Amino acid sequence: MHLADVTMFYAPTSGGVRTYLDSKHHYLTRQAGVRHSVLVPAGTCVPDADFHCLPAPPLGASGYRFPLRGGHWLHMLRRLQPDLIEAGDPYRLAWVALAAGQRLDVPVIGFYHSDVPRLVARRLGPSARTLAEHYIRRLYRQFDAVCAPSRVMARQLEGLGIPRTLVQPLGVDVQRFHPRHADPKLRMRLGIGRDTRLLVFAGRAAREKNIDLLLATAQALGNRYHLLLIGPGMPHTTARNVTTVPHYLPAPQLAGHLAACDALIHAGDQETFGLVVLEAMASGLPVIGTHHGALPELVVPGTGVLTPDVTRDGLVDATRTLFVLDAGLMGRRARRRAEEHFAWESTLQRQLDHYRHLLGGYRAHNPAVNRAQH
Repeated sequence: MHLADVTMFYAPTSGGVRTYLDSKHHYLTRQAGVRHSVLVPAGTCVPDADFHCLPAPPLGASGYRFPLRGGHWLHMLRRLQPDLIEAGDPYRLAWVALAAGQRLDVPVIGFYHSDVPRLVARRLGPSARTLAEHYIRRLYRQFDAVCAPSRVMARQLEGLGIPRTLVQPLGVDVQRFHPRHADPKLRMRLGIGRDTRLLVFAGRAAREKNIDLLLATAQALGNRYHLLLIGPGMPHTTARNVTTVPHYLPAPQLAGHLAACDALIHAGDQETFGLVVLEAMASGLPVIGTHHGALPELVVPGTGVLTPDVTRDGLVDATRTLFVLDAGLMGRRARRRAEEHFAWESTLQRQLDHYRHLLGGYRAHNPAVNRAQH
């Protein structure tokens, strides 16, 4: 079985989709009888036999590139002749993947990583949401199957009338993100003592992450707490109990920082999955957050405290409640949940099973494909 992934959501400093594709490639290349090709924009990867870097102009200073012309991409897909194609973004390359699927007579999957209507509405206003929903409905109805990273996203797709939706959660490297990797000198570098409760958030400082709300929460909690913010675009702050690292950290360094903290705090209310939440849980951290988006699917009772209120007071109460309870015990439960349900090996095995099932059904209903394969 030859699988091909194609997406523009792959950049040197990108987050969840790149982590997913790199982990997926590492897993699939160790499976007998499976070949995996990845097509991403030039300048975002080192080309090799499996990674194909194709032309695409830069998208501002984001690090991403946006393909305007699909000819090179379509040609490469036709040359590779995969048995199944997965499109990882809803833009130009999704249409290229569908066109390639038609010409090669192979099934095409769409992976719905981003909540496009909500992002559009937040940036352009509520009236733009209807147009975005129409576009998503028109595009994703054409795929042979659509993967959603969480139940909340699958329900959204189903509400738009998109059939053949599968819940396919992402995963976490439970060996890389592990309590044993805690950086023993982090507190010293931050200038805080053992009695200070160290909260952390890592990710892009995008609007939907509500970073301002995290800063307000830290201010209200006071100097018994310290907030560490890691990721590009994090604001400069003079608050004594806030430290910012305004860039991505390499995964081993991030793992060391996470494991040295006391809890992850997440103010976002629109997560489609929440990869950093899983990385923190695997590192032995309980989670403080909002009971919105996909977070409740990861942070079950006993692994953290979620508040229904997307407010400073709601997060302050959730934080204080966590530390009144046994935060250490909840962290150990969080680690166990990540190991048992979200290790990459288990989530990707389920995904490989989806691929095989879809491919088997497609070939059964397309005898010409069977003849070509034999």
